[in-house]
Amino acid sequence: MSHDPEHCKEIFALLSEYLSLELPPEACQEIDEHLSGCPPCVEFVESLRKTVDLCRGYQPSAMPAPLSAKARGDLEAAWKRMLEGRAT
Repeated sequence: MSHDPEHCKEIFALLSEYLSLELPPEACQEIDEHLSGCPPCVEFVESLRKTVDLCRGYQPSAMPAPLSAKARGDLEAAWKRMLEGRAT
């Protein structure tokens, strides 16, 4: 099967359900067939699968502390410099 961007878009729309095993077997088979011949989609699925695994395993240990006044000032100054750079 050749790489068809329109078919890839259809596959992308179903990937979340595919990875969660929420699709009927026929739909999974169609996706499997597409993936067998489409390296860009395989790469995307593997990336999405890794992202989902990382998100499921993430457990924050503590809420971050609020920014100090100095850090907030530095961040605000950098933001203003960035805006000034865009205006020129």
